[in-house]
Amino acid sequence: MGDKEPDGKYMKMALEEAKKAGQRGEVPVGAVLVKGDEVLSKDHNRNIELNDPTAHAEILVLRKAGKILGNYRLNNTVMYVTAEPCPMCASAMVHSRISRLVFGTPEPKFGAVESRFKLLQDSGVNHKVEVRRGILEKECAEVLKDFFRERRANSKKVRSREHER
Repeated sequence: MGDKEPDGKYMKMALEEAKKAGQRGEVPVGAVLVKGDEVLSKDHNRNIELNDPTAHAEILVLRKAGKILGNYRLNNTVMYVTAEPCPMCASAMVHSRISRLVFGTPEPKFGAVESRFKLLQDSGVNHKVEVRRGILEKECAEVLKDFFRERRANSKKVRSREHER
């Protein structure tokens, strides 16, 4: 999938954001919000940096876009995110009225689109969000796998050093 396909182009931007998060010790998830051909906002997880449990990439992107547009309703926008959104983020997408969600890799523990919960498919939801999954799925999954593999390895080193004392 090349840069000519818009979903691939914007997912690559989201991947760059995810990598920034990982470099800062944050869970590497990145998001980009687009309206037409314009990138309204992009960001990555910043829970640790901001000491904020709600500072997921998707939430930060929605907040910035709302300020830019001067409206909490973000009609006719597309959210690109490297991992399947959690329940908080999926709900925020419904409330903000985004048109489409494009995500890279499933999130089996907390995914709220298809893996664990199906919030966007619930018949009681007052706004439908079109969903496309699997864009650059392998690359998105690798960023997460590499991050957690390194975190586990570092954790083992610390425990080993503590045990030696």
